[in-house]
Amino acid sequence: MGKFKLYKLPLIGLPLGTHNYEYELGNQFFKDIDGTEVQKGNVHVALTVKNRGNIFELNFEISGVVQVPCDRCLDDMDYEVSTQEHLYVKFGKEYSEENDDVVIIPEEDGEINLAWFLYEFVALTIPLKHVHAPGKCNKAMSFKLRKHTARRIGDEEDADTEDGFEEDGEEMEEDDNTTDPRWDELKKITDNN
Repeated sequence: MGKFKLYKLPLIGLPLGTHNYEYELGNQFFKDIDGTEVQKGNVHVALTVKNRGNIFELNFEISGVVQVPCDRCLDDMDYEVSTQEHLYVKFGKEYSEENDDVVIIPEEDGEINLAWFLYEFVALTIPLKHVHAPGKCNKAMSFKLRKHTARRIGDEEDADTEDGFEEDGEEMEEDDNTTDPRWDELKKITDNN
């Protein structure tokens, strides 16, 4: 973790009370952390640490912009992140995570590296589905997607809508009332028997 020594927070010897820190997470941070969700970004982190003697309360205010690939056209798109997170750190014999927001670190280490926590806080703000606003996707890729998307017979007029999606960005719903004419012919055979 030599790349992330800037994100080591020394807790041993930290005076009682409140202490403020700031971090800037840029493209190099996201490249070095090598996470799958975010590869680029510019994120500001304001950290407040309250030393209460036996426990450290860490409060994070995170805001900025990250770039994630659009699920539809695969071009990078900017996604605004803004979140507030907290973490409690205690000293113990060995490192462990008691739950989502309580971490135990060995007292002889006396510090915690926040790099992975910061990345996770940012990554968890990104929704599972991320697509450009309607009409903003890469036109060439949208054309290829439309070309290779399966459609029912008789739906050629739907292929003319931009990106193959309705204006609100949702995929077009299939009409349950129409059926494939080939199945209609097969149904006639079974109805006659």
